[in-house]
Amino acid sequence: MTALAACFLLAFPAQSYAQTEAKWRGEVEASLKAEGGWLSVAGLFWMKPGTAAIGAGATNDFVLPNRSIPDRVGTATLANGKVVIRFEEGVDATVNGQKVRAAELLSDADGGPDRVQVGSLVMSVIQRGNRIGFRLIDPEAPRRKGFKGLHWFPANPKMRIEATFVPYAKPKPMAITNVLGDVRQASCPGYATFKIGGKTCRLEAEDQGDIYFFNFRDLTCRDGLSYPAGRFLNAPKPVKGKIVLDFNRATNPPCAFTDYATCPLPPAGNDLKVAVPAGALNGHRD
Repeated sequence: MTALAACFLLAFPAQSYAQTEAKWRGEVEASLKAEGGWLSVAGLFWMKPGTAAIGAGATNDFVLPNRSIPDRVGTATLANGKVVIRFEEGVDATVNGQKVRAAELLSDADGGPDRVQVGSLVMSVIQRGNRIGFRLIDPEAPRRKGFKGLHWFPANPKMRIEATFVPYAKPKPMAITNVLGDVRQASCPGYATFKIGGKTCRLEAEDQGDIYFFNFRDLTCRDGLSYPAGRFLNAPKPVKGKIVLDFNRATNPPCAFTDYATCPLPPAGNDLKVAVPAGALNGHRD
């Protein structure tokens, strides 16, 4: 055991560690259930060039939940990569809190997303690769209303691992594919190496500014104990060649909570041939 790990265990006896993790897990669950959290994501409409109708009526291109929402809210037009929304006369709708009849909307890829609100529903424009779409946030979404929490492995201080971080001479591009098949290039500064169950493991990192992000899959994902597509782990940046990977804080991707997320899949090389029995389990509490 390293001196750093020994100090951690002395500072956080098992009971205290479990309490700390329980508090953190409660915060994760509260974030998911918050208004606008992933459990509120209730729709995704991919646009084609041209004009699409939006409203509660079944003949619209983008059908909204019918809770005092007009049959026709308005239209959204996609042209030259830009989206313009126009509201029907008399529709009580806002863009970023301001009442307007029409507005060009920024996506999450170009400085937005702008927030379109009709009643309690919120829409915004997202871009994934060449796709542009409207994402719907519904505070009354059944998954949000019925959410009672997540299942977790028992908190285990031994799964907070001090790994060796091996930096590349310069960050290398790392291909990240999402569930739609779109590919983007992320910046990979290096990899973490460590042992679990006596087996040497390696995970490639993605530089996300203040943290390193690890998107990984392990044997608990293969048997359905954990989310099958993989899990996410954030870690503080390395200090003197060491990085702390607390697998107790491995979380499920947004796709575990909504059918309308566009989650990245683990990059090549981050498919571990060992079980990581820590962090989030698959499924929700009934």
